Amino acid sequence: MTLSIAIVGAGPAGYYTAEAAQKQWGNAVRIDIIDRLPTPYGLIRAGVAPDHQSIKAVTKRYEATNLAPGTRLVSNVTVGQDVSVEELLSLYDAVVLSVGAPLDKALGIPGDDLPGVVGSAAFVGWYNGHPDHAGLAVDLSHHGAAIIGNGNVAIDCARILAKTVDELASTDIAGHALATLAKSAVRDVHIVGRRGPHQASFTTKEAGELGHLVRAQPIVKPADLPPEAEDAALEPGHRKMVTHLRSFAGQPRNEKPVTINFEFFRRPVAVEGHGKAERLIVETTRLEDGQARGTGELHAIPCGLVIACIGYRTAAIPGVNWSDALGRFPTDDAGRIAPGLYASGWARRGPSGTIGTNRPDGFGVVEAMVADGITAAGKAGPAGLDALLATRGLRALDFAAWQKIEAAEVAQARPGAPREKIVDVTKMLAIAG
Repeated sequence: MTLSIAIVGAGPAGYYTAEAAQKQWGNAVRIDIIDRLPTPYGLIRAGVAPDHQSIKAVTKRYEATNLAPGTRLVSNVTVGQDVSVEELLSLYDAVVLSVGAPLDKALGIPGDDLPGVVGSAAFVGWYNGHPDHAGLAVDLSHHGAAIIGNGNVAIDCARILAKTVDELASTDIAGHALATLAKSAVRDVHIVGRRGPHQASFTTKEAGELGHLVRAQPIVKPADLPPEAEDAALEPGHRKMVTHLRSFAGQPRNEKPVTINFEFFRRPVAVEGHGKAERLIVETTRLEDGQARGTGELHAIPCGLVIACIGYRTAAIPGVNWSDALGRFPTDDAGRIAPGLYASGWARRGPSGTIGTNRPDGFGVVEAMVADGITAAGKAGPAGLDALLATRGLRALDFAAWQKIEAAEVAQARPGAPREKIVDVTKMLAIAG
C-alpha cells in the first residue's frame, strides 16, 4: 500500500512539507497539495514585494517538488467549504494545514474602520494582484500616508508608495496598482513604531534600499537614535541595519520630492477624519524596561491612507480547533493538532521568520509523522478526493492548468516585466481550459 498525504496550502510551508515527505518516503507516498486559488506559491506570488524578483526564484524549487512523481497540485478547491478536514482525514493517512496567515490583525483604535485604513495583507495583496484584494479601493489623493509597524512589510509598503513608475514598471506589480500609483499625490510617507531603532525588526537589505530611491529620501530624527556606543550590544546584522538608520539621520534634506519619515517612539491612538481617514493621532512614548510607555503627548500625522502592518492571523477552518488568542491553530511543538492532523508554517507558529524558516518547519512535521507511526492504511487518497469532488460538481485544476495561466501572464507582460498577473479567477479558469 502507498502512503497518502494531503497538504492544504500551496505556499512555502506546503511545498517544504511536500519536499520533506518526498525525501522521507520517496515513491512510497502520494501527495496532494490543495489550494483554494487556481495559482500556487502563496506569499511568494502575493506577498513578496514585486521589486524583489530574486526572492521569487524559489518557485523553481517548488515547481520541481510539484512535478516529482506522485505529487499533485489540486487547486481551486477550498478546504472547509468544498471539502471538510474530516473528509480529508477519511481519505488520507495524514493531513497538514499549511494555510499561512492571510488575515490582517485589527488595528484596534478609534477610527480604524474609516475608509482609507487598510491592513497590510490587503494593501500588499492589492499591488501584488491577489484576487481577494485586486478590487481594493486605494485612495492616494492625499499628500500623506502613515504605515504602522516597524518590520519589513512596513518598509515594503513605504518603498512601493515612494518609487517612480519607471522603477516599478519592470517588476510584476499588478497593472491596476501601477496605474493608481502613477497618479499618486503621496509625498510624505510616515513609518510609525511604538519603540526605537534598536527595537525595530527591519533587515539590513530592506533598510538600506531606502537610501537608493530615485525620488525619495529617508529621514530619521537624530534625537530618536540611542548613543552610538549602545550599538555594540546588538547582533551584527541588526547593528548594520541601525547603521543605515544613522546614515539617514546624518543627511541634510535634499531636493527629492518624497520623504519617508521614520516616526519612532510613536503609538497610534486614533484615526480621525470626516467620513474618511485624514490624520493619524499618535502618542509619544518612552522606553521603560524595553516596553513603550505613553507620555500623554499627542501629535497628528496628516494622511489619507493608513496601512496597518501589525501582524496576521490564520483563518479558522470548520471542524478544526482554533485559538482566537493565538490567531492560529493550537499545536504542540512539532505541529500536531489532532491524530493524523498537523500544521506547518505560519499556521503552526504564527507570522514570523523568513521564507526559509518554513523549511525546517515542514521537515519537523514529517518527523512527527514518523514518530507517530503514520503508515499506509489503505485509504482512498487522491483517487478518493477526485471522486468526492466529482460528486459535488467541483472543478479542480492541476499543475498543467497553472502552467497555462502562467504562460498567459508572461505573454501579456509589459516590456521588461516578467509577467502581468491575471487577477480574476473566472478568467484564470477560462485560460486553464
